[in-house]
Amino acid sequence: MSALTRCLEEEAAAIAAAAQRLSSSQVEAALELLEGCRQRRAKLVLTGVGKSGIVARKIAATFSSIGLTAVFLNPVDALHGDLGIVAADDVALLLSNSGETEELLAILPHLRRRGTARIALVGRLASSLATGCDVVLDGSVDREVCPLNLAPTASTAVAMAIGDALAAVWMERAGISPEDFAINHPAGSLGRQLTLTVADLMVPATALEGLSPEAPLAEVIGRLTEGSNGKGSLGAAWVRAGANPELMAGLITDGDLRRSLQHHAPEEWADLRAGSMATANPITVTPEVLAVEALKVMERNPHQAISVLPVVDPAQPRLLLGLLRLHDLVQAGFTTSTAAERP
Repeated sequence: MSALTRCLEEEAAAIAAAAQRLSSSQVEAALELLEGCRQRRAKLVLTGVGKSGIVARKIAATFSSIGLTAVFLNPVDALHGDLGIVAADDVALLLSNSGETEELLAILPHLRRRGTARIALVGRLASSLATGCDVVLDGSVDREVCPLNLAPTASTAVAMAIGDALAAVWMERAGISPEDFAINHPAGSLGRQLTLTVADLMVPATALEGLSPEAPLAEVIGRLTEGSNGKGSLGAAWVRAGANPELMAGLITDGDLRRSLQHHAPEEWADLRAGSMATANPITVTPEVLAVEALKVMERNPHQAISVLPVVDPAQPRLLLGLLRLHDLVQAGFTTSTAAERP
């Protein structure tokens, strides 16, 4: 067994031992305080010094990411004005391996005076910090992984694991859904999939000039290659309805153009008009549809991949609101299959 493997196994054993050592009643009390914090729309305030402070920062970040407002409070700064961030409805989680960290003990009476509930995550139950808190979580370890038994290693791993476990259980009890999680992760893959809609990514109709159904081939080619209103090529152009130019009669894509040219002799091309080249009933989406669902629509038929979707009013299926391009989805970070990526 390598030294690295041994260290990892010792840390894993320390976490497993902590799971057996934790008092179920104290864990339950801590979870009740956290849930009360959420219901009151209050904060979870974490504090610690040194390596415990680093662990506290990470736990605060974890809770914030899953929907419980959490902040890290430097205990030294707290004694010089930053204690004002703590309110009576808040819950304080104080981390200390020894349970005798002077800076934490110094702010305890001020937290008590405010009526702020206090949870201690300590390595010694018989400590001043544990005595001064409402709930005590046992984060003790038999020894550190460090060969000198000095550097915080197993103790910080246990504290981190307890924080993660509290967050995971709280998340389950609070009924946090993937959609809730995505709200705080808009830049991540899950966040994009669960929050971005077609309306967020489409090119709006106000930037798209429709073609007359009588537009000749040259105008159609120009619109497909150069676009309109300085937007550049979109790979598609919409055709206005003759009776009501605000409505869409059809959509012309590069593929529609190629098929029209293939089905007509060159001497007939001069007679081609936009209305006859357009797909009269293209597949459409509405603006509130999730972008990831629109991508699935585009990829649904692997033999005829769709690169542009008209976005229409759900109450008026012929009223064009915009165009959604595969290019826009890729630019936003959505991944596509090989079939949908081919020209």
